[in-house]
Amino acid sequence: MVELTLISRGYCHLCHDMEAAVRPLLEEFSVGLKVVDVDADPLLEARYDELVPVLLHGETELCHYFLDEAKTREYLARIR
Repeated sequence: MVELTLISRGYCHLCHDMEAAVRPLLEEFSVGLKVVDVDADPLLEARYDELVPVLLHGETELCHYFLDEAKTREYLARIR
């Protein structure tokens, strides 16, 4: 199963918005989502601190700040 990772913060409204926005794509493409708290991992915080939310597939960054639906949809269609 394909799984995307959302690098997020609990108090970040952009993070909550991206999670809600990506849900329909997850359902459409039968993809899982793992939400990771950037503040719980010093390495992630050093890498993504000012970029959250960040949507990843493995090491591939799909978008940050806001969901790029077209890019994410194209990417998911290509890897399925």
